[in-house]
Amino acid sequence: MPVKEFPGQIGWGYTPRYHFAIQSTYGTSADLKEMIDAFHKNGIRVIMDGVYNHCDISAPYTAIDHDYWFHHAPKDPVWCWGPEWNYEKYDEKYKIWPARKYIGESIKYFINEFHIDGIRFDAATQIANDEFLKILVQEIKQQARERGFGTEFYCVGEYLPDGPEHVISNGGPMDGIWHDSFFLKLRESIANESPKLNELKDVIDARRQGYKNITDVVNYQSNHDHNRLLVDLGKEHQIFDEEAFRRVRMALTIQATSFGLMMIWMGAEIGEYKEKTPGVAKIDWSLIEDREDNSNAINKEQLQFYKDVIQLQKLNSAFTSPNIEFIFENENDFILAWHRWNPPIYDTHNQGDHVIIICNWSPITYEKYEILNIPRNGKWYEWLNNDKEYIIEHNKLIIEDFKDHSTRIFVYQNSSFFPISNTTLSTDRRHFIHIHSKIISIIGILLIPIVLICLTIMYYFYKRHLKTKYHQETERNIILDNEQTSSIDRYTSIEINENDSTVKYQFMQ
Repeated sequence: MPVKEFPGQIGWGYTPRYHFAIQSTYGTSADLKEMIDAFHKNGIRVIMDGVYNHCDISAPYTAIDHDYWFHHAPKDPVWCWGPEWNYEKYDEKYKIWPARKYIGESIKYFINEFHIDGIRFDAATQIANDEFLKILVQEIKQQARERGFGTEFYCVGEYLPDGPEHVISNGGPMDGIWHDSFFLKLRESIANESPKLNELKDVIDARRQGYKNITDVVNYQSNHDHNRLLVDLGKEHQIFDEEAFRRVRMALTIQATSFGLMMIWMGAEIGEYKEKTPGVAKIDWSLIEDREDNSNAINKEQLQFYKDVIQLQKLNSAFTSPNIEFIFENENDFILAWHRWNPPIYDTHNQGDHVIIICNWSPITYEKYEILNIPRNGKWYEWLNNDKEYIIEHNKLIIEDFKDHSTRIFVYQNSSFFPISNTTLSTDRRHFIHIHSKIISIIGILLIPIVLICLTIMYYFYKRHLKTKYHQETERNIILDNEQTSSIDRYTSIEINENDSTVKYQFMQ
């Protein structure tokens, strides 16, 4: 959330007072720079939350000349959080747009000084000036390129409701926007027993809504403006414990495998139970600490589930492609399956990466369920289930013990996959390599004599080195400070005791 200086000691930061200063209760500018540098060293990009629709009533420019910088009255009294910047105001005398220049310089300052990688535009709907936002985004992206920071500077807008007209690929100002319609339909489907599959398909494949690139939308199941899904399941629907956690995991799987980018609200990955609050709400890390009674086992399982799903999304190239197709649907059973894939461009021998996601929204656990239209026959492996192997024939898959409100993920073994084990590695082609335990055993047996031979050779040369170190090959005379002469050979160093002290001499060969 925003880190610019705001009134008071505690707050969300959405009423900024100084756009060039860091909230003093958080730390110093040097602290923030150090933190961002640490993120970058660990491969983490930093997108800063920016509030450019309004500011706090105590901001200096409101007192200096309110109507020069801000609209005289709120554009929409219902959605007003403070004085609103007037981006239509042009100063004929100085030939500048005052509010535009001020906000633009603030963002450029954080690019130059803090090396941020993107901006999230809060309340972009209320800014209601796409002409200004287009110019601003172009300028700050150019600034990032010129400074060598963030060659892929990402600008994402909060438009409520969302719409494809707001993204650059459709002529809008933003690289991407918060996919609020995804949030609404997903939450509704996870809580209800009879979801509307056609409406879900529209948000799972955002191309059906008019979006074109996977960077156009940011999918989420919760954010700071709403309770976490786990909280609402209990508070509003009386769904608790294992069933609630299973539904949250289902939501994550859908979120991670849908068209678009993924955003996770902190704490969901460990089963955080706190409700939304404007006050202090630190993460309860005890949820995943070791306990003697293991009473938090479900929280630890939740964290591992999140890690596994994120790993799949990061490393399998099917999710870097916009390709998505619904392959199976049963409205009566509330079963829906879709296919994500990334066909190879240069490698004609490689069949590409393929992932199938199958969701059971019904209140029924199916002992066996047949899924038709599997895109490829052959070996598939079930992700998150010890890589269980399935041999697909006639494009049919039979799932066993398909629990209510759960998902199953299947990864195709293409030419870049080896047989299975519980050990997964990633290659530079971003594929998963599954290594069969038998292959590992055979390789191990073959390596044993090679290792023994290498150790024998190393021991032989080591012993030879010890013998020759003190053997005189070619004598040299060294005249010491006390005119004592010693005869030595071509070793690289020698230690001689002189006057109860040791002197080490080094010689070039």
